[in-house]
Amino acid sequence: MTGLPKGTNGTALLGRYEEVVGSAVIRQLRQLGRHLEGLRVVHVNSTKSGGGVAEILDRFVPLMNDLGIDTSWEVITGTEGFFETTKTIHNALQGASKGLSTTMMSSFESVNEENARRLRPLLEEADFVFIHDPQPAPLLSLCPNRRGKWVWRCHIDASRPNRKVWRYLRRWTAPYDASIFSLADFAQPLPHLQYIIPPSIDPLSEKNIALDDGEVRETLTRHGIDPDRPLAVQVSRFDRFKDPLGVIEAYRLCKRHQDLQLVLAGGGATDDPEGAAVLEEVMEAASGDPDIHILVLPGDAHRTINALQRGATVVIQKSTKEGFGLTVSEGLWKRKPVIGGDVGGIRLQVLDRFNGYRVRTPQGAALRLRHLLQHPHQAERMGENAHHYAKENFLITRQLRSVLALMAALQVGDPERLEVSL
Repeated sequence: MTGLPKGTNGTALLGRYEEVVGSAVIRQLRQLGRHLEGLRVVHVNSTKSGGGVAEILDRFVPLMNDLGIDTSWEVITGTEGFFETTKTIHNALQGASKGLSTTMMSSFESVNEENARRLRPLLEEADFVFIHDPQPAPLLSLCPNRRGKWVWRCHIDASRPNRKVWRYLRRWTAPYDASIFSLADFAQPLPHLQYIIPPSIDPLSEKNIALDDGEVRETLTRHGIDPDRPLAVQVSRFDRFKDPLGVIEAYRLCKRHQDLQLVLAGGGATDDPEGAAVLEEVMEAASGDPDIHILVLPGDAHRTINALQRGATVVIQKSTKEGFGLTVSEGLWKRKPVIGGDVGGIRLQVLDRFNGYRVRTPQGAALRLRHLLQHPHQAERMGENAHHYAKENFLITRQLRSVLALMAALQVGDPERLEVSL
């Protein structure tokens, strides 16, 4: 794990956040932690790097340990066929029409059975198990002697899923003790408690800490970007739902009227087999334009991403589907107006005309981008609004408080009543 070290029950790690979020928030987290101290918690997902889930867990697990909660993070392994299947499930939850073949379902189930054999002793002894997204969802049914509470955490926009695929996935998720969705609109009927907990960013991570202007300029220059010219930046996996081709079209429409550079920065995830094909399409669309910079970054390039976002005039996240969009929170935190797709979790983060704009088309994105470039004082005001909105709503301390409260409620057996005094 990178970044913050594992805590030692003394909450010294948590104390570093007090300057950012205030003492009352830290006191509340410590009190919640005392309710849960000594419990064994396991988080399970499908990749150690790439994508928002891995980033969250990389920061979240050490903080839980720092509160005295014995927390570990396990990653399932799988075949190429398995990850092609889970990508199909992911896309289907976001509304894609392609369904699952018998071979795909067999691959999905057999790989989970193999992982269950390896993880079963740990999972069955845990007090809480958090299963992230569809990939490891069958593990609960494969741990018949489990003694703790199991929570399925869906990070995906499942508001309008492919019904056949959802019915198949529901077989595995319905028996959980609770589920978590990022937005109320994403939740689906399930026979257990459902919680709404948006994801978050860590203000003390390498990706979000303050950087001096010299480092920002040096990073831009090193990647062939002129730090003195307007710059639009989108950071995301190379995924069709992130609409990188639409971003390039918006850039070209805007550049007819405004000087502008564009950065599309990102990498791949080990559980996403489509990334290479999308990257090839993006490279072809950008070829011949020296002001379009396609940066394929390693999974640990957090400080580089930080500098790119801080050097941006405008941050873009023009997704056509989005579970949440942590890069939006990152842009807001860095005092940048954000132009985001009018979908999913971006709607929760970008308040139109307050801290950015929500758009549906490349033409709309180009119009808003041009407006912000022509009105720098308004862009600056939006950026200040953005920072304060992110601070109040999308920092890791808020997410930690919500998860601890969920655990405490399930632990005491009354999910609707839990008193925590400051």
